[in-house]
Amino acid sequence: MTGKSPSTTGAGSEGALTKGPFNMLNMIHDLNNALVSYAISGYDVWITSAGVIGPLKKVEHDISLLVPEVWSRVREEEKSSKYLIENGYLEKMGDMDINGKTVPIGVLGYRIAEAFVKQFFGRVFSNQSSVFDEDMLKPKLQDPKIFADGIETITVTNQRVGNNYLKDGGADMAVPPLKALLHIMAKGEYEGMTLNDPKFRAMFTRDAVINSDWYKARLKEYQKQELLRLERGL
Repeated sequence: MTGKSPSTTGAGSEGALTKGPFNMLNMIHDLNNALVSYAISGYDVWITSAGVIGPLKKVEHDISLLVPEVWSRVREEEKSSKYLIENGYLEKMGDMDINGKTVPIGVLGYRIAEAFVKQFFGRVFSNQSSVFDEDMLKPKLQDPKIFADGIETITVTNQRVGNNYLKDGGADMAVPPLKALLHIMAKGEYEGMTLNDPKFRAMFTRDAVINSDWYKARLKEYQKQELLRLERGL
């Protein structure tokens, strides 16, 4: 979104080997591999802020360093997004009206709730609320207008990126869930589905992926190419 991640600092660092200076392939191939890996391993994707949380809270990489400390103290069964949502530790972001304008905050997905801070940050800090106050949990409270501008930046960026993949043919090479997502990013819908459509969201589940025709075809093609590679080495 912001270009904060470097692309030219070598293997193993943020962004390296996935961007132009290192990778001549269309980036959709990296995205395809990432999605399949996440889905078949049942891995939930989490993101953290780096730099700022809202216009008034500057954190740089402090949050990035803190999260592993917290996460290492979360039991395995507690790391499931399903568990966290059902027990009120994650809150779904809904669209809001700010200054008479509907702001699509829902694009952010879920955020940690106060209950999450009390339960899990409390395993690191004795006064966890002083680390994450309400203004950090709900950045819109700091400045609603700036928050709304930030959401607009995200939606415009999503649209631009989605259109780029449509124009360069990347979307046509995307696995079906990603193809649908790119169209929704660019146009707001895909075959009648929107971002919050249960049918669309179900495409990303482990069961849907491993039972799909496209995933089975992918495995067969990998088997074929791997056999050819091994035969060449004999």
